Amino acid sequence: MTVLSVNVNKIAWLRNARSGPGLDGSRPDVVACARIALAAGAGGITVHPRPDGRHIRAADVHALSALVHEHPGAEFNIEGNPHAPPRPGYPGFAALVETARPHQCTLVPDADEQLTSDHGWSLAAAETREEVRAAVERCRVCGARVSLFMAPDVEQITRAKGVGADRIELYTGPYAELVASRGLRHQETADCLEQYRAAASHAASLGLGVNAGHDLNLANLRQFVSVCAVAEVSIGQALVADALEFGLAETVKRYLAALEN
Repeated sequence: MTVLSVNVNKIAWLRNARSGPGLDGSRPDVVACARIALAAGAGGITVHPRPDGRHIRAADVHALSALVHEHPGAEFNIEGNPHAPPRPGYPGFAALVETARPHQCTLVPDADEQLTSDHGWSLAAAETREEVRAAVERCRVCGARVSLFMAPDVEQITRAKGVGADRIELYTGPYAELVASRGLRHQETADCLEQYRAAASHAASLGLGVNAGHDLNLANLRQFVSVCAVAEVSIGQALVADALEFGLAETVKRYLAALEN
């Protein structure tokens, strides 16, 4: 079955909204929530620490790494721009990987000002390929499997294999948008889903593992994984929103049920 990795960024974002003078900034407890998710059956925990510290912070990365390593079989996944340099409160992406020793690094081409990751890697330029190849090797030296955040573009996926990636993570935003605006059974949705199926199949033919993430939710997840063979999905925003209604443990179980085909 496809592994569910719970992205806890939005839990940290809620905690940070109430930090300041006279406030301890400890609730919700990110580590405690991650523990609940793992106990409910999640196969891993994902974080995407950004240089501005607007949600996950460096201390969270290390605390969550320690927690996940206490759970045999669970995996810790760090997402981020491999070129993000150190700055106050942020040691740099490479330093976090070196000290936290995640099971997987998902390299994302995001900029500081982005609200969220909204596009995959473009590896057409030789200079970019060499930079990404070096980043992949740095993560590998730290013992991590490396995944590249990619659009469902077979040419770019072939280049991802060429720079040494172990997996790709398909950026599923366009599919989720179509489901929300057109519905599950609309022809545009079907055409989009076929593009993802072909991309996943192409990646597998190259020996790449396939992950997926971005705006996947209880309304669109089952259809996606029934068509596209993926090893892992990383879900945060929708899962945390659903947890406000169903509770965190119950929500994790509902997502696991959606992954059972």
